[in-house]
Amino acid sequence: MRFATDTGGTFTDLVVEEDDGRISMYKASTVPGDPVQGVLAALTLAAKDRGLDLATLLDRGDTFIHGTTHAINAIITGRTARAALLVTEGHRDILTLREGGRIEPFNHSVPYPKPFIPRALTFEVPERLIHDGSVHQPLDEVALAAIIEKLRAEKVEAVAVCLLWSTINPAHELRVGAALAAGLPGVPVSLSHQVNPSLREFRRASSTAIDAALKPLMGRYLGGLEARMREAGFKGKVMVLTSSGGMMPAAEVAANPIRIVNSGPSMAPIAGQHYADLEGNGDSVIVADTGGTTYDISLVRGGRVPMTRELWIGQPTRGHLVGYPSVEVKSVGAGGGSIARVDAGGLLHVGPESAGAVPGPVCYGRGGTRPTVTDASLALGFLDPDFFLGGAMKLDLAGARAAIERDVAIQLGISVEEAAWSIIHLSTENMVQAIADITVAQGIDPAKSVLIGGGGAAGLNSTFIARRLGCERLIIPETGAALSAAGAMMSEVTGEFATSLFTSTARFDFAKVNAALADLTAQCAAFAARTGDPSRPAEPVIMAEARYENQVWDIDVTMPLHRFAGAEDVEHFRRTFDAAHRQIFTIDDPSSAVEIVGLRATIRCQVRPFREFRLDAGTAVVGEESRRAAWFKETGWVDTAIYRLEAMETDRVMAGPCIIESAFTTIVVDPGATVQRSVSGSILIHPAGRA
Repeated sequence: MRFATDTGGTFTDLVVEEDDGRISMYKASTVPGDPVQGVLAALTLAAKDRGLDLATLLDRGDTFIHGTTHAINAIITGRTARAALLVTEGHRDILTLREGGRIEPFNHSVPYPKPFIPRALTFEVPERLIHDGSVHQPLDEVALAAIIEKLRAEKVEAVAVCLLWSTINPAHELRVGAALAAGLPGVPVSLSHQVNPSLREFRRASSTAIDAALKPLMGRYLGGLEARMREAGFKGKVMVLTSSGGMMPAAEVAANPIRIVNSGPSMAPIAGQHYADLEGNGDSVIVADTGGTTYDISLVRGGRVPMTRELWIGQPTRGHLVGYPSVEVKSVGAGGGSIARVDAGGLLHVGPESAGAVPGPVCYGRGGTRPTVTDASLALGFLDPDFFLGGAMKLDLAGARAAIERDVAIQLGISVEEAAWSIIHLSTENMVQAIADITVAQGIDPAKSVLIGGGGAAGLNSTFIARRLGCERLIIPETGAALSAAGAMMSEVTGEFATSLFTSTARFDFAKVNAALADLTAQCAAFAARTGDPSRPAEPVIMAEARYENQVWDIDVTMPLHRFAGAEDVEHFRRTFDAAHRQIFTIDDPSSAVEIVGLRATIRCQVRPFREFRLDAGTAVVGEESRRAAWFKETGWVDTAIYRLEAMETDRVMAGPCIIESAFTTIVVDPGATVQRSVSGSILIHPAGRA
């Protein structure tokens, strides 16, 4: 038995896989001050469903997979450790000067971003290596000892070290790390050549600073998670989801927390691609995961989940650059808990502020007073106040209507229904714009893509979103309400390794490249040997960070060979790079040499045998079709058919308006659309009414 959890801002999702492959889902409220409590609450629901106590259920499990936003939340809220940064003498302002430009170069009202580690806690180490790794200035051990004394006096909780050219020769960084370990026992240290061996100083320093600042917090969090799981009766492996769409043992993640900054959202594209393939729509897929707090969007093309090294916490150039490979996901502040308000000028706003899990929307009855998207959905009749979370939570319809009337309807001089519809409509427009930004920017017509609606709140307006985008088909997967947790169950144990080097196709250094490739391959093999299943062999994928000569930015290109024997192999790589450059930028430059500035290797070890990923029909509560009034802009209040998702017949086409309910989600199909359930269990919606 395996468990996969995703801890979101409002609910904690749990997917349980039995030994025979049957899947079941559960949701419990997230406890912001203690996320592990929400995890244990969801597991308790799973145990109760099976007539077991929690300890007995956990004793049957062999793997627990955990996705968490704990790291990114800590960065956003400033709850990371008090960390110091050690740099090469003369380069104290790496984090202050940053890289790149400004979003609005002539808007001087926006303050310059503060460095992640303040200048007051940045110390210069007398030493200097040059580009070939040779020593220009030896490391000053006496000065280093004095710096360590200052760090002790400052009571720092973690230390990041980023010295120039340490990716070529790490000797000085290793010596500084050893001195810190001896002089500050128990204080975690992050060395840049180990964290992110990139040639770009700012992103290497930024990655290392974030990694160091997260170590104490994530060490306590993951250690506490594992300890509490053991206390509750779990004896299997505890795995944590990474930003790159895989998972790693919790102990390894605690030592490298930079890997999990984008932990939870990275799984939705993996599940979305799986469900799109099942329906034969895998070429261009927009995966949208709607939670209570955020709307996470990713774009899968040609079966490839997109990766990026440009992951920022906050706005690009204004936030903090993680600089570590991550599944490319764009997040906007829009979700079921997004708060609606009218400003002094009479304009309606929805989000980015969210009611979160505590106090939550007004209708939750937990102290929330400001209307949200969920409250608007309840006021329009989309949600059944007696069947939220399968009846586990009763919703306060009168409270929701009163809040909308007070804060929106009266302010705008419209009815409660019109105000609620306006909230849904504006939330929809925010989401549509976010999808348009990520698709049009890459030259993709969203109308020619399939939209995957994931997350517990996805069904409330995904049909509206698909219609606005012109998508011919919307897919809401069977496990869509817990899409990230489902993706976690499909993920693989992933190892990532990198090295910096420089060579050019014009003067190719065969010895250096082949040595680096051999070292990366060996690291991948060692990782697979200690974490993978020998019966399911895995092959590493090696990417080159390459660019045309004199280009500023590089792109990732799959390395077609793991060893270069001669000029023909170099030309093969050259053609591969040209093709990749042409696909991204529509042009190539065969007359320029290609430079390689780094290599990255990834190995993914399969842990789950290939089989169907279907909800257990035996646990479904089947209900008959019913009806209730729902309000749509086109019709006003209208008698609307209500279907239980589990009871829907396969391939039966039904016309909107109708509402599909399950214990985990509600799907609204508006007038003019058609809906059916596919053989794979997904809900297929054609916004324009085509079946």
